[in-house]
Amino acid sequence: MSGLVLKLNPKERVLVNGAVIENGDRRSRLSILTPNANILRLRDAIHPEEVNTPVRRVCYIAQLVLAGDVTEEDARHQILRGVEQLSQALRDDDSRIHLDAATDAVTRHDFYRALKSLRNLLPREARLLAGHQS
Repeated sequence: MSGLVLKLNPKERVLVNGAVIENGDRRSRLSILTPNANILRLRDAIHPEEVNTPVRRVCYIAQLVLAGDVTEEDARHQILRGVEQLSQALRDDDSRIHLDAATDAVTRHDFYRALKSLRNLLPREARLLAGHQS
C-alpha cells in the first residue's frame, strides 16, 4: 500500500488530523498510510491575513479542510468554483495542468493533493499581479 511520505526538517511541525506534531532534532521521514488523512505542513500554511489573491483564496479553502476547520462538503463547491474562475484567467498549458490536477484531487476527496497542485500556481499569480502593478 502506498501512502504519503513526509520528509521533515528538525523541529518542523505538521498538522495531522487536527493534531500538531513536531519533529525532533534530526531530519526524519514519515509514511502516512491512512487514506484520506488530513495533513498540512505548518511551514506551508497560509495565514488568514495573507489571503489576498484569487489563488491564495482557493488554497486557503483547501487548507481549512486539512486543518479540520470546515467540512469537505462545505469546501468542495467553493474550491471547484474557485478553480473554474482561475481557469478563466490562467489559460496557459502549465496552469491548466495544475488546475485539472486540483479538480481531480477534490473530486477524489484528496484535499492535500488539491492544495499541492494549487500552490504551484502561486509564483505565476505573483508574476502576473506584479506585471499589472507596474
